[in-house]
Amino acid sequence: MDADTRAFVREEVADATLSAFLATSVDDRPHVAPVWYTYEAADDGDVVSLLTGGRKLRNVRENPRVALAIERADEAAVEWRVVLRGTARVVEDPETVRAARNALFEKYYGPDYDDADTEEGGALVEVAVGSGNVEQYQEDAV
Repeated sequence: MDADTRAFVREEVADATLSAFLATSVDDRPHVAPVWYTYEAADDGDVVSLLTGGRKLRNVRENPRVALAIERADEAAVEWRVVLRGTARVVEDPETVRAARNALFEKYYGPDYDDADTEEGGALVEVAVGSGNVEQYQEDAV
């Protein structure tokens, strides 16, 4: 991912409480589904974490090449859209899963999030971001 895209993602996408759309594919059968995410910037590579199950998880286990699309829109006008591509891995370590789960739910439910308020479930998937692109849209001049 180039430096401008990385900077935009770290500034605009990382902490945004938006849904991402995870795209997986097995046997040339694409599957896209919304997910909540956390984004961790690191010198050795940025990582998107999400909890998932069902078909998404089965697909990731079979083919770890995935894409995530995230956009910010105001009513019908899209401000920007980001597509990130990378390699996913399923994380099994219970401590890592618990920490990621807490970070994810605190991000979307807020600082008053209580672990007792959410149901256990979903596997932790971490996506090592390999490439990405940003599309920014400007409002029409009046």
